[in-house]
Amino acid sequence: MADQRGEELLRGKATSPRATFLELFFDVAFVFALTRVSNRLVDDFTVERRVFLPEAGETLLLLLALWMVWSLTTWTTSRYNPERPEIQLVVAGSMFASMVMAVSLPEAFDTRGLSFAIGYVAVQVGRPLFLTVAMRHHPERQAAGRILVWAVVSAVPWIAGALVQNDARGVLWTVAVIIDYGAARLGWPLPGRGRSPASSWPVTGEHLAERYQQFTIIALGEMILISGFGFSMSEFAAAQWVAFAITFASTALLWRIYFYRAGTVLVEAVAGSARPGRLAESATYTHLVMVAGIVAAAVGYELVIGHPGGHTDPAWLTVIIGGPALFVLGRARFEYEVFGRVSRSRLVGLVVLVAMVPLVIRLPPLAVGAATTAVLGGIAAADALRARGRPPEQPAPPI
Repeated sequence: MADQRGEELLRGKATSPRATFLELFFDVAFVFALTRVSNRLVDDFTVERRVFLPEAGETLLLLLALWMVWSLTTWTTSRYNPERPEIQLVVAGSMFASMVMAVSLPEAFDTRGLSFAIGYVAVQVGRPLFLTVAMRHHPERQAAGRILVWAVVSAVPWIAGALVQNDARGVLWTVAVIIDYGAARLGWPLPGRGRSPASSWPVTGEHLAERYQQFTIIALGEMILISGFGFSMSEFAAAQWVAFAITFASTALLWRIYFYRAGTVLVEAVAGSARPGRLAESATYTHLVMVAGIVAAAVGYELVIGHPGGHTDPAWLTVIIGGPALFVLGRARFEYEVFGRVSRSRLVGLVVLVAMVPLVIRLPPLAVGAATTAVLGGIAAADALRARGRPPEQPAPPI
């Protein structure tokens, strides 16, 4: 009976590969969470700061924690049947813990470190613990048990870091993130029991691909929210109207560059891959890079809207130019995963973005933002010209 119950919890061939409404509801928490990440990063650039790089590093660390929660929850619903009440409970619990992390995030390195760490540890330990018990007489229990062991190991520096202050917290939480990502990359190895990499799991690849597409839309939506809030709080001066317009244009261009054409055929690429789990695992890290780039770009354009004139703070270039550059870098890798090649426009655009940093450092933020938007427009235009008169390219993943 227990074996039968375990089989019922797994996705079957009759289960739809499409994302469920509960999963989309789960994503709502991350719209809020990404907004909090962006707001915190804006403060890193505009509020009196001690040393910029450590503060930005703290924000990156928090983003990595959020991505780990989202990605592992997504892999869970790709392996298990999200229409089962037990799995729905797992998703709902993960959503609540994500909200706890999001509300704690702005002060996570100050007064709310313990609530952030508890939210993270609760979902990272609770999810595999529940699945280990639910699948106790099924072979799938081994994979959940491995993740549980490593989640407990990383929980130690997470909680310990929350109980100390200043640099010690950053050090301990950095160790915890390295444990989490390192264990996942190595397949959660255990002495004498080998490992179980996510790429070997019998997941629903089409479902994972769709979820990555949806999260990219969430990140772009967060960019619209941040720019909209920033513009609504501005003086509505002519320069700020121009900044708002180029921000919207950049958001649309990022959407165009992502979905044309690799983002559009990602589902087909995963479904047709000889190793869909391996391709989906690779896409997990690629989308993390692109999402980080979108978040940074949102912060950069928020700075442009709020401060269109004057001299550009050199640190601001890391988001005004660095954000789109990071996205293009991830997008180039993404194109290779889907088609086995990289378009010249991606490489040229990336080189131009990097090369123009010393040229625009004395220009006002509005001019820097406009130049960055022009580069993104050039990449999108090159895509359109290359595709004109040719049949749609079919995916050919090398993985």
